[in-house]
Amino acid sequence: VSLFLLLFCFSACVFANSVPGGIAMIGIQSASRPSAWYQGNRVLIIGKANNWKAVVGIDLNANVGIHFLEIESRGVKTLRSFDVSDKQYKTQHITIQDKRKVNPDPLDMERINKDIASIALVKGSWLDVHRESIDLILPVTGPYTSPFGLRRFFNKQARKPHNGLDIAAGEGTSISAAGSGKVINIGDYFFNGKTVFLDHGQGLITMYCHMNSIDVSIDQEVQQGE
Repeated sequence: VSLFLLLFCFSACVFANSVPGGIAMIGIQSASRPSAWYQGNRVLIIGKANNWKAVVGIDLNANVGIHFLEIESRGVKTLRSFDVSDKQYKTQHITIQDKRKVNPDPLDMERINKDIASIALVKGSWLDVHRESIDLILPVTGPYTSPFGLRRFFNKQARKPHNGLDIAAGEGTSISAAGSGKVINIGDYFFNGKTVFLDHGQGLITMYCHMNSIDVSIDQEVQQGE
């Protein structure tokens, strides 16, 4: 069993430069908690009065160059620019025996499209909670079998980059919550298998995939490490 953690590889990238697939940390001076948007999406704000930080997740396919963060504080909107630098991720070639996982048939595509729509709704979740900091743990101990950001080729055919982190563990290994939060979705998806989404507030969501069983239910509150 492997585990897929979708968090823009937060634990590994949070202190990295602003790159495609990375995270930009942008300081904001404001007495009250500001709000911020990046490319039309609400952005996580951490910290406290006069020492806030916007945590901006940058898409793996983001263009290199100047990007903009819209900030609103006490009714006043401003734009802040930040630079996204280039990053070259490693390439991974995988041979897959199940050809449907490489070239899905029409029925598979119908299911995949439903999966994409369902997951998009989950990613739009927003719980407006205050966070002074972010402290996450790895959900399981094991070797990283497929790092974040790999440019992938399935049976010599180019596919989307790997936007998670695979950690190998024995079947039946318990998976721990990376942080406290609420279960907002469970499902059995075509590519991800049995999957759980945990909402930690302000758009910070962890996604756990490729599991052989699910032991939580939607709306269940879980604590970090549980």
